[in-house]
Amino acid sequence: MTSLILATNDLASYRLRQAGRADIVVGLRPRFVWGKMPSSDDLATLLEARSAKHVDFDTHWLDFVSSRWTGSVGKDVGLVELCERCDSVELWADPRPNDQLVLVWLLDVLRPHRHIVAKLRLVQTDVEIGSYRGESSAKWRLPALAATDDRSELASRAWSAFCAPTAEPCFELLMQDLSAIPQLRAALIALLEELPGRDTGLGASELRLLDLVADGEAKPQVLSSELNRQRGVFDFQEAELILDRLAYCPSPVLTGFPAEIEGPDDLEARRERLLYSRLSLTDFGQEVSDRARDFSQDNPIHRWWGGTELTNDRLWRWDSEGRALVAP
Repeated sequence: MTSLILATNDLASYRLRQAGRADIVVGLRPRFVWGKMPSSDDLATLLEARSAKHVDFDTHWLDFVSSRWTGSVGKDVGLVELCERCDSVELWADPRPNDQLVLVWLLDVLRPHRHIVAKLRLVQTDVEIGSYRGESSAKWRLPALAATDDRSELASRAWSAFCAPTAEPCFELLMQDLSAIPQLRAALIALLEELPGRDTGLGASELRLLDLVADGEAKPQVLSSELNRQRGVFDFQEAELILDRLAYCPSPVLTGFPAEIEGPDDLEARRERLLYSRLSLTDFGQEVSDRARDFSQDNPIHRWWGGTELTNDRLWRWDSEGRALVAP
């Protein structure tokens, strides 16, 4: 009897492996909350058996997995084949938004494979698995939910909605019963809050960074850590890139970084910047932090929210007070 756990992030898979929860534990690495979504073809290739398509590192889903962890199965199998070789398959999902997106993506991928779905179980945690040492998570007794038709169908709808070219399908999902995937509603709300605000043009994480600086926090590393702890949408590297976006623009809201941004591959320069820079709000930043000015009125916006391309001319916004989506 070979048991398999698919975890929605690497740290969770490490802890579950420590805990000895299954014979094989694999963490999935895609980050769907940042940048342009991978194409459906690229995502399909990622999960296929290794072939000439995977000549570049990080193009196969097991590239970061040690052969010690997969044993005789090896590192060249595709997701479906690995699931077929195992007698039980569990999907362990953290509550954070990116983990919920990975969860619905995987359920959507596996949905056509009825023989796999029949043995698939979902374990949904209320806490971040990676925050607990293996000896602690080894004692957990959590319910394992069957991958029922309604659960799989909801996952497909949620995945399709997030990949859509507007934010409307995700907002419309909130009007429906999402209880089949327990943490999905909270994740969707957190994601919608990252759309540019109706009055400020900044998402919730961007505004939270400004508020932290306004309250006296000046160290970039602490800001990234606090943002990750309080919001949980973006990881540390993504938080650093948000700081870039707020400081290196025509009308910056943050000051304190070097005048010229270093190249993305200049890791030492970026490390020193994080360690030694001290940030403060510009006058404009103070006004935006006070919710008195709109960042997008003075700066270009071009970023992605799922499948939705956000620009100044096509700016889907979130009304935090009315909990409503505002069309361009």
